[in-house]
Amino acid sequence: MAISAQDVNKLRQMTGAGMMDCKKALSEADGDFDAAIDILRKKGQKVSASRSDRATSEGAVFIATNADATKATLLALGCETDFVAKNEAFQALGQRVLNTAVVNKPETSGELLTIHVEGRTIQDHLTDLMGKIGEKIEVVAYESVEGDKVATYTHSNGKVGVLVALKNVNGGNVTEIGKDVAMHIAAMRPVAVDKDQVDPGTVQREIEIGKEQARAEGKPEAMVEKIAMGKLNKFYKDSTLLNQEFVKDNTKTVAQILDSVQKGLTVSAFKRIQIG
Repeated sequence: MAISAQDVNKLRQMTGAGMMDCKKALSEADGDFDAAIDILRKKGQKVSASRSDRATSEGAVFIATNADATKATLLALGCETDFVAKNEAFQALGQRVLNTAVVNKPETSGELLTIHVEGRTIQDHLTDLMGKIGEKIEVVAYESVEGDKVATYTHSNGKVGVLVALKNVNGGNVTEIGKDVAMHIAAMRPVAVDKDQVDPGTVQREIEIGKEQARAEGKPEAMVEKIAMGKLNKFYKDSTLLNQEFVKDNTKTVAQILDSVQKGLTVSAFKRIQIG
């Protein structure tokens, strides 16, 4: 299929790879951007880790925590421009939708949109504001976590929100470490709490990429599997929360930092949402 210069430039912006490499990858992948990214990675190209956020644009995150900090809810409301994201009516609507979610506890964002407030659904309220400001507005994400204690973090730009559930608190004061771990998650973007929670499809994908990289480097076939597993272990270290080096002390992992604060303290779940 014909690959446009616009698509090539888009992939270059997403990955940082060269123009010709991007064009070849897109051609090989028949225009599929995710497949093209994998092709670039298999050939050893440096690829940006932020591509998972490329479909979002502007908006804001809204977070609410219950009275004893054992549950928190996060809502991400998306729009087209930063100007609208800062608009008073947009901010008020985001808070209103969040409050509705906290009270009604819907299972999904789709269910949230059907809840009636003052005789109209949440979707109706979104549509009303869209008509007034002339931009698309939608619920980008709706998440909640529960734990012994839950810490939260909202980045200063209002477009990154984190919820993190702590386990084995045992009555200890974990407010500070909880916030630090939430900030770590915002900065380091882990894909899972620990390696056992990584999606099997992601694991297989990393193994295959590791094998292709080893072959591209001319390694003997007998060593390819071992090299791939070594790369997988590095992926776990770099990309799973408890195994990452803690941003405020890179001599320790997040798991070690938590355990040093209180024996057995760990993370049971987290959610990280970014707009833009």
